[in-house]
Amino acid sequence: MKLDDLCVNTIRVLSAECVEKAKSGHPGMPMGAAPMAYVLWTKFLKHNPHHPAWFNRDRFVLSAGHGSMLLYSLLHLTGYDLPLSELFNFRQWESKTPGHPEYGLTPGVETTTGPLGQGFANGVGMAIAERYLAATFNRPGYEIINHFTYAIVSDGDLMEGISHEAASLAGHLRLGNLIYLYDDNHISIEGSTELAFTEQRTARFKAYGWHVQQVEDGNDLDAIEKAIVSAQKETRKPSFIAVRTHIGYGSPNKQGKASAHGEPLGKEELTLTKQQLGWPLEPEFSVPDEALKVFRAAVEQGKAEEGRWTSLFDRYRKAFPDQAKTLDQWMKRELPEGWEADLPAFPADPKGAATRAASGNVLNALAKRIKNLVGGSADLAPSNQTLIKGEGDFQAEQFGSRNFRFGVREHGMGAILNGMALHGGMIPYGGT
Repeated sequence: MKLDDLCVNTIRVLSAECVEKAKSGHPGMPMGAAPMAYVLWTKFLKHNPHHPAWFNRDRFVLSAGHGSMLLYSLLHLTGYDLPLSELFNFRQWESKTPGHPEYGLTPGVETTTGPLGQGFANGVGMAIAERYLAATFNRPGYEIINHFTYAIVSDGDLMEGISHEAASLAGHLRLGNLIYLYDDNHISIEGSTELAFTEQRTARFKAYGWHVQQVEDGNDLDAIEKAIVSAQKETRKPSFIAVRTHIGYGSPNKQGKASAHGEPLGKEELTLTKQQLGWPLEPEFSVPDEALKVFRAAVEQGKAEEGRWTSLFDRYRKAFPDQAKTLDQWMKRELPEGWEADLPAFPADPKGAATRAASGNVLNALAKRIKNLVGGSADLAPSNQTLIKGEGDFQAEQFGSRNFRFGVREHGMGAILNGMALHGGMIPYGGT
């Protein structure tokens, strides 16, 4: 077996085995999407497994959160603090491997993804945050904020209305730092996506203003790699890569079927799958040394990446001490001294005051001193007074501005704001 195939099958089998042990879960998605995840995580993703909070890391969102064993396998294999014993406890009470990824519980999980479409929109918020911070702090020769947001999204994510809202705004803003891989496996819980989802997905994203590519064979590692390279080179559009996969790949009797989606393969079918993939039946949960070496290269690579960034930031700190001090504060989520000094007082008034007017006054008082307070409204700013006075609009090529125009996209706005907050460095707000 080729080394690449060995690595991909390590993800497939480990995911299926953990679902089988839990007697609950979704094995099909990890098995089908393993090749694209392998290419992304071993060839492109900039991260430090021993320091998951490194600020200039790439962000990765598994929007199809039901396929969580894919993410847990990757985190374990690349060296995060997620030992094999935690994978054994998949979907068990108080484990670090719940059925859907949860932010703050598992090292390396960037956002909680359970409701489909939420992760899609969270990723847009993360990409917005990167663009805003880069525009605010980067200087010639000092690109201290420079990273991508990647996601794996599913048919279910694309069906949810929130993804339509977020995708439309991302295209409008020309977020060239956003790259989504679409697990196009044609299957949902009830059966074929032909039952309810027949639109031309790639045409839809082209209409949104995204850079769109298709990979016809989800096992073609070279084609996936070339598509990601092409996406990285497109700096003025977000990228959508539709990868034709097969749910439950390798399972002789469940590949390509809805039965591979939300239930264990079954002991007998798992045995047949291992045989089909050329995998030893024993021992269970085995990780070949050759494959582990490939994945664990991320540890030294991540340490080196962060080391280079730290050196650059040290030089930046000497050249631009005031900006560095501010960025330090924002990265640590600290408020500036005297942030509350300008807060208005509202004397008792028999007639009362409109809460939206009071809110607008408070918001603008805070914004004078809290410079990373940013946000906007779902096309209601004149009414709910959510604009920061004297500040411009965040738009394509105007990424350093603080007022956001979300359009009539309330659900998308909420999840995008969450993504901005999760990224760090910003204090976002929204109004409806």
